[in-house]
Amino acid sequence: MLGKYVRVRIVNPIGSTDEAGYTYPLNFGEVYNEENRFAFVMGIHHPVKNFDGRVIAVLSDRKNNRYIWVVAPKSTRFIINDIKEYINVEKDFPTYRLDCLYENSCGAVVFRDIKGEVRYLLIKNKRSAHWGFPKGHIEPGETKEETAYREVLEETGLHINIIPGFSCVSRYKIREKVDKMVTIFTGTTSDTSTVIQKEEIEDYIWLTYEKAMNLLKFENDKNILESAYKFLDSNNII
Repeated sequence: MLGKYVRVRIVNPIGSTDEAGYTYPLNFGEVYNEENRFAFVMGIHHPVKNFDGRVIAVLSDRKNNRYIWVVAPKSTRFIINDIKEYINVEKDFPTYRLDCLYENSCGAVVFRDIKGEVRYLLIKNKRSAHWGFPKGHIEPGETKEETAYREVLEETGLHINIIPGFSCVSRYKIREKVDKMVTIFTGTTSDTSTVIQKEEIEDYIWLTYEKAMNLLKFENDKNILESAYKFLDSNNII
């Protein structure tokens, strides 16, 4: 359903209050040609009668078979943090789960000297059979660099110093529907002990550039590591 184009007839305009005392933070209405389907409208900050847009998120209470869509103009990109600025899921929809069409994550290519040899950190997430870089979702109020620092620390126990001047953006789809954008920085560490987050990470490994390139499966990841390596080498950092 994510990504579908729909038309919404607004029945509760933005700022209106219903009989239960709920004040609508967004325009809310019925989806045309969809029986008993309702939707919030993101990206429009004044009352409207009808709205045409794209489903960018779904609030789902699967136990009770209840679903509310979040619709936005097709030219916009809203992530979960943006939606939660308007919809208080925990307070107003405590039995619902929020899934979003767009995800933004940040992480880092981490390197350090091991016995006179530059090695790069790869991790294997428990949700994936492939090796990659430590990364995770941006939390509300964080800069991209702060997210990268926090995610590396949480997943590997390593404190990194992000090298200014480098970032690489990767875009890909998850399960053929979720549009993910990942910003990767590069950083080094003086920590010598890697402590993985056992709930999320299955394993880690420190490898030379050539061996790390051979272990990576996806071209996006290979391109990121190659770009980081060239940046570090051309700036005499490694």
